[in-house]
Amino acid sequence: MATTHRALLWGVLMPALWLAGCATRAPVPPPVQPPAAGQTDPREIERGIGSWYGEGFQGRKTASGEIFDTNALTAAHRTLPFGTRVRVRNPANGQEVVVRINDRGPHIGGRVIDLSRAAAARIGLLRSGVAPLVLLRE
Repeated sequence: MATTHRALLWGVLMPALWLAGCATRAPVPPPVQPPAAGQTDPREIERGIGSWYGEGFQGRKTASGEIFDTNALTAAHRTLPFGTRVRVRNPANGQEVVVRINDRGPHIGGRVIDLSRAAAARIGLLRSGVAPLVLLRE
């Protein structure tokens, strides 16, 4: 009986596992490059200082009426309609994230958008807290 199991293991299962290990993976897309200096992206909506907000608002209602989740990819903007999807680019590192507008703000002058903590993490904004950002139509 043990010989049958061993034969099954080495004759069928091991080659199948070896072949599975040789399977190709989906290619990783290259990072999006920001436009060269002096050029603007035709999808650009706005640029300016962005920030993030989080823990103090977790579980509270947003201006749209939904409950704020710091782990969701959402943002606050003064005028864009609720539900609008916006691509936010950090030109310092080229990282981008797509967020859904579900709140009003920022409530600090000179800022154009407040991102959730999760969105800020995706574009490398957590440590600095604020940075110049570019908002693009999605």
